[in-house]
Amino acid sequence: MRNFLLFLFISHFPLLLSAQSVPVAHEMTLAKMDSIFQIEAEEVDKEAGTWQLFYQNRLLFVLTAEGQNRMRIFTPISAEEELELGEERILLEANFHTALDAKYSLYNGFIISVFTHPLKELTAEQLIDAMKQVALLADNYGTTYSSTDLFFGFDDTEETPTPKDIPEKRINQKPQKKN
Repeated sequence: MRNFLLFLFISHFPLLLSAQSVPVAHEMTLAKMDSIFQIEAEEVDKEAGTWQLFYQNRLLFVLTAEGQNRMRIFTPISAEEELELGEERILLEANFHTALDAKYSLYNGFIISVFTHPLKELTAEQLIDAMKQVALLADNYGTTYSSTDLFFGFDDTEETPTPKDIPEKRINQKPQKKN
């Protein structure tokens, strides 16, 4: 049996290596992004791989870096100085539980909702969904702090765990066996 597995590994190893460099079938391009924005947004201004969109009553900014294969969509929510005591923790916890692909972040003195993704691998459906999530996460700031109706990471029939409910964890240490 071990010889058979070794044969399979050796015979398929070149395929495994080449799979890492297989080009994406339908690469996202700036032209494709622009055509999606023209359809989905109410107003669109563009300039050299950047856009300002008016979408679902929100001003969205889109930045791309083709050379680094990255893109991001974001919208300002509030001035950073308006954060209330303890609200940073709420935002970080929301990034884990209720914000799916869009996240809360700080940028240039503002609390923002942001989505980042590799540019070429982005699909049209993901781009449209990202726009929705960024807008909804910003709209839900101060209430549910969610980017969709889906809550990930806990059973939503129970209360969200609080730090006192979670046993102390050892960070970056190998788990110990219980005797």
